[in-house]
Amino acid sequence: MSNNPYQSYDSSMSAYPTFAAQAEESERVGFIRRTYLHLAVAVAAFALIETALLTMVPDAMLQNIMGTMLATQWSWLIVLGAFMGVSWLARSWADSSSSVGMQYAGLGLYVVGQAVIFLPMMYIANTHYPGAITSAAMVTGVIFFGLTVAVFLTKTDFSFLRMFLVLGGLGALGFILAAVVFQLPMLGVIFTTFMIVLACGYILYDTSNVMLHYRTDQHVAAALALFASVALLFWYILRLFMSRR
Repeated sequence: MSNNPYQSYDSSMSAYPTFAAQAEESERVGFIRRTYLHLAVAVAAFALIETALLTMVPDAMLQNIMGTMLATQWSWLIVLGAFMGVSWLARSWADSSSSVGMQYAGLGLYVVGQAVIFLPMMYIANTHYPGAITSAAMVTGVIFFGLTVAVFLTKTDFSFLRMFLVLGGLGALGFILAAVVFQLPMLGVIFTTFMIVLACGYILYDTSNVMLHYRTDQHVAAALALFASVALLFWYILRLFMSRR
């Protein structure tokens, strides 16, 4: 039985789109192309939003925004909680099988939510760590490309990683919450490295789902899952570059 949460109907029912692993080659290839095209558009939109915020919004306003978001550990917890709620809503919309418009609204909402949550760190990196954003983006792209090629060449089903990823994610979330509440040194090199490894695991898992377990009409949801994993990887690679300068 697949671990993909979207497999909620009988795949023998021809009235529904088939899963990628069961589809005709042309249909499967079309689904994969649509997925990665939507991922590319999401990444480009994220980059454009961040660039616009960092170049067009006055520094005084950005500093006020950062001051509001990072005023206390509790304000950052509120921001994280709001982002988790937005993420849940965006994924629910993107998973919708009844409305294509709702799927795109979910992907768009998630991209905007990521842009907002990234803003404080991107502002600090852009101001105090010149070149760190570009370097982190390049490393993220190389790692993502390498992992993607590995999955498609080996055709390995990484769905077995699901439990490890869930436990790792919950453990990391608990550590982040404890670090924020008790003002612990949250972003040490060891924790950052762990999160990079976890993000790589998510990329392997999500990529194999694209290859095997998503339905061929779920390119928007698949793109959102991949974008979330890429954003997580970029976040901690950028943190690693910033910590070493």
